[in-house]
Amino acid sequence: MFILVDDKKRENEGDLVISTSYSNPKNINFMAKHGRGLICMAMDSVQAKKLNLTLMSAVNHSRNQTAFTVSIEAKKGVTTGISAKDRAHTIKIASKKNVKKNEIVSPGHVFPIIAKDGGVLVRAGHTEASVDISKLAKKNNSAVICEIMNEDGSMAKGKDLFNFAKKHCLKIAKIEDLIAYRLKKEKLVKLKKQSEIYFKKSKYKIKIYENLLDGSEHFALIKGNIKKGITPRVRVISSNV
Repeated sequence: MFILVDDKKRENEGDLVISTSYSNPKNINFMAKHGRGLICMAMDSVQAKKLNLTLMSAVNHSRNQTAFTVSIEAKKGVTTGISAKDRAHTIKIASKKNVKKNEIVSPGHVFPIIAKDGGVLVRAGHTEASVDISKLAKKNNSAVICEIMNEDGSMAKGKDLFNFAKKHCLKIAKIEDLIAYRLKKEKLVKLKKQSEIYFKKSKYKIKIYENLLDGSEHFALIKGNIKKGITPRVRVISSNV
């Protein structure tokens, strides 16, 4: 378990985070007792489709466009559904790779949120970050998150989160660092097509690249040969020109 903090200009809040692989009564109870916020299950769109989840609202008017779905419960193995044991069980069932939609019922006491495809590189939220980290750790494509509140009911920020982490021996991670890591480590475009064209008696190479995050295309026109060690002149033209 660790604390995940978003940008100061966004929510500026910290969430307790675990991969759903670590969903157990002890961890869920810790979130409920010490985190005090809403315990949610963040998941990617693939898992949401397996569960046949529908969005809580057809039109999302929330400030940060958080994609809450209808609440869920495990069909079997729970009592009232609210205990730490019951919620941990529901999360375990809902996070299975081979889960069937009839293993889950609605409404319930677990609140799924669907992460944007592309993760934090598309939306810098706790939902996307927790799912990204779970995937990077090769644990699962879903996570459990819970906002951290102070004892007086206010949201824990800055020094509050630092003291909370120190008290409970937890690490703090920043979403901005995850974004930087992914930008550095991942290949975000791929060469889709290439050819040669002639314009005003000059030959150009044309290469078309696909953005792997949103499917958009970008092209490069190259005149002559690019020599290693020599920086060529580059002109960037906006796609809406």
